[in-house]
Amino acid sequence: MFLAFSGHPFLAEEQARDVLSRRGLHLRDLPRLGGDDVRAETAAPLLAPSLFGDAAVLIDLTGVKVPAGFMDLLAKSGATAVMLDPSPTAARLKLYEAQGEHHASPAPTKQGDVTGWVTKRAQGMRLKLDREAASYLAEVFGADLAGIVAELNKLQLLDDTRLDRPAVSRVVGLEAPGDSFAMLGAATAGRPAEALLQLRRLLASGEDPFKLMGAVVWQYSLVARSVALLQTGERVTETLAAQRLNVKPYPAKKALEVARRLNEARIRAHLGRILEADQAMKRGLDAGAVMERLMVQLSL
Repeated sequence: MFLAFSGHPFLAEEQARDVLSRRGLHLRDLPRLGGDDVRAETAAPLLAPSLFGDAAVLIDLTGVKVPAGFMDLLAKSGATAVMLDPSPTAARLKLYEAQGEHHASPAPTKQGDVTGWVTKRAQGMRLKLDREAASYLAEVFGADLAGIVAELNKLQLLDDTRLDRPAVSRVVGLEAPGDSFAMLGAATAGRPAEALLQLRRLLASGEDPFKLMGAVVWQYSLVARSVALLQTGERVTETLAAQRLNVKPYPAKKALEVARRLNEARIRAHLGRILEADQAMKRGLDAGAVMERLMVQLSL
């Protein structure tokens, strides 16, 4: 039979561990095949029953192209095949459901979803983690859920039960990566200190200043077109903006947020400053200093 676990690799393996434990099995005790070992000649000896009962084997299909006939071999063996299959094909999914169990573990991808997952996980661990601290972990680790859990395990060792963002940041010791949309949003909202913080995080993480300037030019072109959309008098939603700008909803949403704080005169002034900064960088002036000056100018 099949016990299949799909979705986020960390969550899938964690769920597999729990399901097997309820069946009196331990994931760590199973022979494990993955990568180039996922082939019939390697698997066959592990599928034969022994004096202690039917066989059980763990098959990790992460990044594996399943060879022809391999799934049929597992299905006909009578062994328990524990499948870690992050993205099963329709055919494999049908097989899992027909000849066993399928457990899905969807991955939180958006930062807000990861923050919610962190909050729920911390509650299950009886950690008094506030929302800002959960958001910080989501910013730093993104979809690396295993990394987040490792940090939550460390936080359990603290005597201090007040786990706010500063306290968690001291334990983790990592800066949240910068966000170019957040940088522009802070600048145009008149918050130069926040814009400079985002810029410095981006540069510290290895972001190339010239590529960053390219991102600013692209994002501001969306902002300028969003300002024009808002001046038509039409009710401009994120969906409409995404269609008109021919971009995905997230950049359309962020461009609209900035555009609603600007008018045609200010957007023209900002575009002129961006052009001056771009030319200054190309003349060989210190790129980081030019970008910092631009963020201050955009906040005026």
